[in-house]
Amino acid sequence: MQIIRTIIWVLILVGVLLFSFFNWSDVEVTIWDNLVLETKVPALVIISFLLGFLPTWLYARGVIWSLNRKIRSLEIAAKASSVSAAARESDREEAARQDESQTETEPDAEPEPETQAEVEAQDETDARLTADDSATPVDGDDAIDTREKSATK
Repeated sequence: MQIIRTIIWVLILVGVLLFSFFNWSDVEVTIWDNLVLETKVPALVIISFLLGFLPTWLYARGVIWSLNRKIRSLEIAAKASSVSAAARESDREEAARQDESQTETEPDAEPEPETQAEVEAQDETDARLTADDSATPVDGDDAIDTREKSATK
């Protein structure tokens, strides 16, 4: 693509040089009634070309610059989100590996037998009354009574 652009610019330069060679004559340009500019035809053509080309070229460069800024910001955001997603995934994998290694190193421990005090404390919490059950016993009350009877024997 760069070679095509270079060829086009060389052709434009050759055209301007040929035009300048065959039209090298003085021209009077009247700007105001009392202001007259004497110049050569090629200078007038080159200035006219630049007056038309330069604003268009500057506008195109500005659009390209702003689009490149947007693309860069989107790429940075995409990279940050992919990095954070990858970090979350690696954290999950690491946690899974640690869980597996802990379960492999620890033998299955047998649960400790409950003491009589813990059983009674649990039964007491089951036997508490609620606003709906103000006078009716909870199912756990019967269990407490049977345990108390067996304990007294």
